[in-house]
Amino acid sequence: MVVSYDKDPSVEGKRMSEITDLWGKDPWNTCFDMLIDANGTVPMCIFSTCEADVETVMKSPLGMSGSDGRALKADGPLAKGKPHPRNYGNFPRLLSEYVRTRNVMDLPTAIHKMTEMPARKARLVGRGVIAEGNWADLVVFDPHAVKDMATFTDPHRYPLGIDYVIVNGRVVVDHGRHTGELPGMVLRR
Repeated sequence: MVVSYDKDPSVEGKRMSEITDLWGKDPWNTCFDMLIDANGTVPMCIFSTCEADVETVMKSPLGMSGSDGRALKADGPLAKGKPHPRNYGNFPRLLSEYVRTRNVMDLPTAIHKMTEMPARKARLVGRGVIAEGNWADLVVFDPHAVKDMATFTDPHRYPLGIDYVIVNGRVVVDHGRHTGELPGMVLRR
């Protein structure tokens, strides 16, 4: 599925088969024409993992949760294209779908796999655990209401059920509204 394509934004969110039909070209010419028009870069979402595999990894004591999403915004220049919904809802989806609905894991295990476990693996000192002297990176959410709202066709949607986001001890999101605080920093080991 095409994430962004400046020459023809109407194809954003469409699969290559749909674009091939729309343009009346064979798949190879469609693909190569897009790559040539975009100087070799056409961001895409690739669908290659089934739900059973996702659940198997989540159930494993070695599996942890992370995202290769990026910092986006639901409006303005960072709201371009049709990025993968994980950019807005990776962790809320885990909490609502895999903890609350499917019971793949319990809430404490999910929190551990989203915080302490990846912080330790990445050797990020002072992160991933609430403790005196650590950086105060916190998300305050309602476990009964947290839910991802982003979809592949409408990805620029913030999740529900998150009351506060605190980064480096400063409130960045207060009941769904950005406070204007920008305390984030590049993390180093």
